[in-house]
Parts: sequence; structure tokens; C-alpha cells
Amino acid sequence: MLADKDRIFTNIYGFQEKSRKACMARGDWDKTADIIKKGRDWIISEVKDSRLRGRGGAGFSTGMKWSFMPKEAAPGRPHFLAINADEGEPGTCKDREIIRNEPHKLIEGALLAGFAIGAHTAYIYIRGEFYREAEVLQTAIDEAYEAGLLGKNAAQSGWDLDIYIHRGMGAYVCGEESALIQSIEGKKGQPRLKPPFPANCGIYGCPTTVNNVESIAVVPAILRRGASWWAGIGRENNTGIKIYAISGHVNTPCIVEDAMSVPLKDLIEKHAGGVRGGWDNLLGVIPGGCSVPVMPKSTCADILMDYDSLRDAGSGLGTAAVIVMDKSTDIIKAITRLSRFYMHESCGQCTPCREGTGWLWRMMERMVEGNIAIEEIDILEEVTRQIEGNTICALGDAAAWPIQGLIQNFRPEIERRIAKFNNRAA
Repeated sequence: MLADKDRIFTNIYGFQEKSRKACMARGDWDKTADIIKKGRDWIISEVKDSRLRGRGGAGFSTGMKWSFMPKEAAPGRPHFLAINADEGEPGTCKDREIIRNEPHKLIEGALLAGFAIGAHTAYIYIRGEFYREAEVLQTAIDEAYEAGLLGKNAAQSGWDLDIYIHRGMGAYVCGEESALIQSIEGKKGQPRLKPPFPANCGIYGCPTTVNNVESIAVVPAILRRGASWWAGIGRENNTGIKIYAISGHVNTPCIVEDAMSVPLKDLIEKHAGGVRGGWDNLLGVIPGGCSVPVMPKSTCADILMDYDSLRDAGSGLGTAAVIVMDKSTDIIKAITRLSRFYMHESCGQCTPCREGTGWLWRMMERMVEGNIAIEEIDILEEVTRQIEGNTICALGDAAAWPIQGLIQNFRPEIERRIAKFNNRAA
């Protein structure tokens, strides 16, 4: 359990004011200029040493990503920082709470990250449906400009930074960094082939770093308290603090800040009021947003909420959006609903994704009724393997993994459904 002294997001529930003065009273913008004056190399080294991994789902080293940017901007090729606030994955709702209730942590983090990568311009790409959140964020940005915390000589640091909000139009695929860049440029939001990677050719063909909201918002705390403080929370390779979103069949759905590697059962029982009807009524849990495989109850009792533990269990941390399902859930229908989502959100650029996601959904619709042959279960899984890893972006993987988890962990339920259908037909 995370100690109160280690908490970063002390207003995540919005019980206090979110104005600049209130945020500064809680520690934001405290000697920001002094941090910047320690230099770019020091900042990147601290973030590397903290072992902060990207909080958007991929889990790549944030400090390492920053170090990929060129040391100096070439003439006519400025550096850009893009902050991913698209948050379009079902079950995920952590970044919107940071934006809504802790906006200055994000803005200060943007200044520090912008300096570290040599960027004078930052774009915050926010999901279009987050209308009120965008209003709050724009108000906070305006306050920062008025107080001299942004713009020329931001926070009296000697570094210039301008921040612009770019509102998306609801496309889930724009959560992928190259599709996000395409959208910022005013183009159709479709992923780009890599290489070149954004650090070499990003926004308007210039070096660009793309980070998640949570990744940027925790940077000021890491640089103030030290890399060793952050690295001392959690466990090796899974360090620091995480915001978890717990929804579904729990008594008190919530957003909560806790340490990495917290047991999933503790997260559900202590923070979310337990499973509706008690732990014995649990059917399964999707631990990281709808793109990762569902886990059965037998796995959930001892699993830790971190990258390595969940990977070893055949699932993933993703965005740490925990979706709890009790025994009233039609698990096949639930996964079918996710299949429909991925079919709808495919940008259509890659044949395996464009054709495969629709095929998966149609197969799943038949499976809900039990109207498939036993052999088709293995055919369905084989098709997911044909999609996984064969597309430009990870949307194809995200469409495949929930079905793979269903087949692996709930195959007896699928077979019962088929037997029931066959009995009715007979």
C-alpha cells in the first residue's frame, strides 16, 4: 500500500481547488527553474535512473525515449513534444482525472520534458469527447501564461515553451503515436510505417517525442524527490506510482493512486469495495483496459499489478484499467462487444486488421449463440494469430488478445454454449 507521504496526485478526486494558486500550495511549480538549470542531461539521467516506464500502455522507458531525440535542433527542424490525452480505450479513465483535477502537474511536466528534449512547442492531443476536461486544461494553460510559467523565459528558467491543445475527433487509433502525429498535422489519423520513428521524423517531419499524460505528470515529482525515491516504490523493473481505474462489478468503482506491484486482489478489495456478491462471485478480470486478455478468477487471487507479473500470467498491465466481471457476466458476449469496438475503430489501412477484425466479430456473434462448430474455436484462434503482429500499429494485436484470453481461459464455457445450441437444434 502506498504511504500518504509518497502520494503525487493529492487532488485526484477534485475535493480541492484546481486553480494555479491552489496547485502551487500543494507543491506544483516549486523551484521549477532550479530543476531546469541542472541541465538536460541531468534531467534525462534522473528519469532513466527512476526506471519510469510509459504509462500509456506500452511500458517503454521514458528516459530512454527522451534520449533518442537529437541533442540540438537542426535549422528548420524544431523539436516537438506531443502529449497523448486521447484515452479512447474502454475501461480507461485515469488521464481525464489528472487533466480535470491536477492540470498544473501536467503543464509543469510538459515544461520539464520540453526542455529535456529540446522542444519549444508542445501539443496536448485530447480526446474530443473530453469537452469539460479541455476547458479546465485551457484555463490552467491560460493561468500559466499569465503567471509567466509558460511562453518566453517560462518560470524564469531561461527556456521558452508554448503549449497548444489539439482536440481529436474520437478515433481510437489516434492513441497510437504516429496516427496522433498525422492528426495533429491535419491529415487522416492513420498509423505510419516505422522507421522512421518520431524522434527522427515526427510532427511536420521534425523530431518529436510522444508521451502519455500520466508519464509527463509524474516527472516533476521524480525530479524533486529523486530517482531513488521513485525506484524504491514497487519492485525491480516495475517501479513507482500508478493510477488504477477499477470498474465493472465492484461495490465502489474508483480511480486510485497506489504503488506499482500492488496485488490485484488488494486493489479490488481495499479500494473498490470488493467484488459484487463477494470474491467467490468473481468470474474474471481484464487488468489493463479492454485490449489485454481476460484472466480467470484462479489467476486473480495472487497476481501483482505490474508489467512483468501480468505478462507472465498471459495478460498485460496496459493502462491499468481494471474491469471486473462477476458470474452474472456472459463472458462470450462481453468479449464480442469488444470485438465490435475494434472492428469499428480499425482505420482500414492494413488488410489483416481491416478484414480480420470484421471476421472476428462475425465469428464472435455466432459464438454468443453457440452457433459454431467445435473445430471453429481453433480456427478463430488461428485467425487471431494471423492478425497479431502483422499490422502497422497495435490495434490488430488489441483486437486479437481479448479473444485469445477468452479461448485460453474460458474454453469450457464456449463448448457448453455450443452443446446447448446443438441440443436446442436437435
